[in-house]
Amino acid sequence: MSSINPQTQSIKVWDIPVRLFHWLLVLGFALSYLTAEVRLLTLHVWLAYALIALLLFRVVWGFAGSRYARFKSFIFSARETLLYVRSLRGGTPAHYYGHNPAGALMVFALLALLAAIFTSGLLTLGTVDFEGPLWFLANRVGDDSAYFFRHSHHWLVNSILVLIPLHLLGVVQGSIQHRENLLRAMVTGMKRKMLHEESR
Repeated sequence: MSSINPQTQSIKVWDIPVRLFHWLLVLGFALSYLTAEVRLLTLHVWLAYALIALLLFRVVWGFAGSRYARFKSFIFSARETLLYVRSLRGGTPAHYYGHNPAGALMVFALLALLAAIFTSGLLTLGTVDFEGPLWFLANRVGDDSAYFFRHSHHWLVNSILVLIPLHLLGVVQGSIQHRENLLRAMVTGMKRKMLHEESR
């Protein structure tokens, strides 16, 4: 449930677990990417395990967390999403305390890509390096499949590197259009209460 501070007219949107997940994911993904680039592969693998645990926690928290952390709070119909995207072009989008329809699509896309990256990474570790929880697959798949997993892992990472700047652009656009600092909100958990416009 959200809480409103009557003195500052602010509303608590993002709980501590969501904020910790967000910033630990940013840090962990950056370190994981860098360790792969400089070939610190053992550290890369352990960072990946930590990120997998983090993603699993977010999935659980998406059902058990506070109001705006739950997936059901940002699942929108195709119609509402289309109307929101059209309103962006008109410069008068509806205000959402949690994720708006466009932001929700980005969140689900990022989570799905992360899941695919981690899966392809585990498959690569098991079938190419003969390590990790999926090592038993090494003798059950051919070389072509093993290297397909590795190439898929690289391709998926490159794909998410395209989505991340788009996500940041969305944050900037939302901050400007609604005159609120979305980056700060993910640090403090608080958003300014909209007194004169409909919010959801």
